[in-house]
Amino acid sequence: MIEIPVHRPREAPIARKAGTGDRRWRIAWLLALGVLISNLDRVNISVAQQALHLAFGLTTVSFGFLLGAYSWTYAMLQLPSGVLIDRLGLRRVGVVSSFVWSMATFATASAVGPVSLFSSRLLLGVGEAPMFPMNAKAVGHWFPEKARGLPTSMFDAAAKFSPAVGIPFVGLLLIHFGWRISFALTGVVSMLYFLLFACVYRNPADDRALSPGERAYIESDRGLSESAGDASSYTLGYLLLQRKILGLTIGFGTYNYSFYLLLTWLPSYAAAGLHLSPVHAVWAASIPWFFAGVIDLAVGGWLVDALIRRGHPAGRVRRTVLLLGMACGVGIAGPALTHHAIPALIALSIGLGGLSAAAPVSWSLPSILVPTSSTGRVGGIMNFGSQLAAISAPVITGYLTSWTHTFAAAFALAAIFLVIGNISYACLLGKIERIPAPLA
Repeated sequence: MIEIPVHRPREAPIARKAGTGDRRWRIAWLLALGVLISNLDRVNISVAQQALHLAFGLTTVSFGFLLGAYSWTYAMLQLPSGVLIDRLGLRRVGVVSSFVWSMATFATASAVGPVSLFSSRLLLGVGEAPMFPMNAKAVGHWFPEKARGLPTSMFDAAAKFSPAVGIPFVGLLLIHFGWRISFALTGVVSMLYFLLFACVYRNPADDRALSPGERAYIESDRGLSESAGDASSYTLGYLLLQRKILGLTIGFGTYNYSFYLLLTWLPSYAAAGLHLSPVHAVWAASIPWFFAGVIDLAVGGWLVDALIRRGHPAGRVRRTVLLLGMACGVGIAGPALTHHAIPALIALSIGLGGLSAAAPVSWSLPSILVPTSSTGRVGGIMNFGSQLAAISAPVITGYLTSWTHTFAAAFALAAIFLVIGNISYACLLGKIERIPAPLA
């Protein structure tokens, strides 16, 4: 008897069976919007160097300390915020966080002297401290491990698009309306986000509109719930002793050093180092950020997920993108080799683009190395180390620039740190896989 083959149509993805839409992507866009706005609140200070010098007499060195002030409280609160996120939940922490950083931005707009200016930046660090650990945990809640590359790259790319859009936007506001108005308007935008987050964000378990099909897809390769047993098994002390966590923290710290060097000093470098007019400087400073945002989404997000869907080993894909991206990041040394605007901006774009391809891979690791119930702790450890670098970058750059009257040494030092970071990723982080739970 001859069997006639029957063609069966390909089954629709499980997340679309119920026809209620992809609510997980609504959360991904919400997280990305939050990073976009919060980084706008960070970058506005970097554009205002000359205005703040005229208003308060800030020198290059004191401006470097002001740029790093935000990171002081941000770093100190990373470990506590990771624990609070795991214990109190994402929504509670996120609502308080977005409200505090909104108030901090308004406080900067109303500063009457250097002390109140520094204090407002310290408060901004308090408000924004939970953001990235919270986002990493949220992606772990809403997306299965095989599909976390793109949503992670969305909120990470927002950190690049924010200065790309924010530097010219805030710069033009400052030129035409003054620095106080530029801070006040970013405060209004931050307050609107606070209201939006409070209305929209829910964990999957609390979202009544989440379809059974999409819920099954989210749970397809790991548990949705945060069990108390998992939370207690990966304690903060245990995680701090893990070689993989150390490698992740050192590697990401060197990335963040370069990130904050550019976030805080790139407008000043474009004006003073490349001798551009104020208007041309703010537009030139946005070019590497636009390029970085596109690479972040295309490589760190879409390409990583696409390769994994096609059957390539997930750990190998992430490791390859991580190491190659960090290697390309050394291009940030370009301004140390040339004083011409076009080759310097090309080198910075390549360097920042490589780092941006690697960054979402790094941020996907907390939800891969440990259970979702402990992701906040790992995100806090990782971001604590990275914020020590963020504190150092603007201050060291301020001193180097003051001593040498050029930015060459600052960019060369950042490239050296990136080489160290890549070695840490390769040798200490090693294979990307789950860290074993401690023995009871």
